[in-house]
Amino acid sequence: MQRLFQYIILFFLVQWSANAQTLTLEQAIQLALENNYDIKIAKNNLKIDERNNTIGNSGMLPIVNANITNNNTINNINLTQANGDERELEGVRNFNLNYGVGLDWTIFDGFRMFARKEQLKTLEEQGKAELKLAILTKVGDVYATYFDLVQQQLQIAALDTAIVVSKERLRTAENRYSIGKASKLEVLNAKVDLNTDISVQLKQQELLKQTKIRLNEILARDLAIEFQVTNAITIDEQLNFEELQTNIENQNPQLQAQVLAKRVAELQLKQTKANRYPNVQINTAYNFTRSESPFGFITQSYGRGFVYGFTASVPVFNGFNQNRNEKVAQLEVENAQFQLEQQKMNISAQLNSAYASFQTNLQLIKVEEANLEIARENLDITLAKFKIGTITTIEFRTAQQNYLDASVRYANAQYLAKLTEINLKELAGSLSLE
Repeated sequence: MQRLFQYIILFFLVQWSANAQTLTLEQAIQLALENNYDIKIAKNNLKIDERNNTIGNSGMLPIVNANITNNNTINNINLTQANGDERELEGVRNFNLNYGVGLDWTIFDGFRMFARKEQLKTLEEQGKAELKLAILTKVGDVYATYFDLVQQQLQIAALDTAIVVSKERLRTAENRYSIGKASKLEVLNAKVDLNTDISVQLKQQELLKQTKIRLNEILARDLAIEFQVTNAITIDEQLNFEELQTNIENQNPQLQAQVLAKRVAELQLKQTKANRYPNVQINTAYNFTRSESPFGFITQSYGRGFVYGFTASVPVFNGFNQNRNEKVAQLEVENAQFQLEQQKMNISAQLNSAYASFQTNLQLIKVEEANLEIARENLDITLAKFKIGTITTIEFRTAQQNYLDASVRYANAQYLAKLTEINLKELAGSLSLE
């Protein structure tokens, strides 16, 4: 009978594979990396940070502008000359044109530009950490959803087995009733139990479809694509707590991003303090001028030339705003430090909790695997006795239900252990992306 169950499960799994294409975990991860919108957004955000990280954006380079100014006036003029003559002019046009190229360059600003450049570099590194976090989060979702489908398929296989047994029970009850060895009540009970098993199976199939839609959504592809997943859950039982803890300190993207956020706050404070220092700019230009005025001592003029100079300013008093800005920036640094410490504690708590759950789930797998073997053997014996009429239908149904419950618990124990494994590797930044 045990082999019969194995053949039944294998049959249904083969049927599933034949009806729809099998999606491997590696294929699902690759599709998520290529298509998932959160990952695409994080990649674009990193590109923005990379493009912002330039010496020009930090203020180290000069600014060169080409300028042109053209002013025209048309006036009506009444003049009284020294000899008493009066003149009236209409539509007198004045023309003034200025154009040239100018350069402005801040050569000292209290080292603000250097702090700004380092801040831009730090923001780029923070963008890389945030991209890694987005990738790990979505790949973790792929892992969790994929293995949820695996355990659901295993549950459906167990339900298929239960339905086969219920049909066999109904057939046996009908045969015994036809020869007068069983009552009509036994047949009716067998039909009710069979319908109950079919109802549970339909609900489980609906849940399976919903989970497939969820995985298709994560993969950012057509939600109606039909597929099957593999039929095994493998657990990495070699996870070491100390190794995970070390990996978290070196690889956890949330922790890395928070360390960088603290550095950004420190550089912002440095830029704020730069306002206490002088600001020195040099400027130069080469200009062309032309003007025309038909009425006056000079009717036309042309000019061109090179101008240069510098501007220096020293802050003296700005209404105590400098002190206020520095204190606010210092508080931002302190908050960033508190957030970093909080993040470390939070991740450490997650690690300890997840590792304890992982160890418990590994033990549950062994217990439920042993229970499943016992329940399968018990069902074998019960079915044989039921066929010869030495046990009641209630005893048979109990044995059948025990087998189904044991199958579901075993699949669920495997899934929960896999979930905690995924969580631990995600925390450690070591979740496989292939």
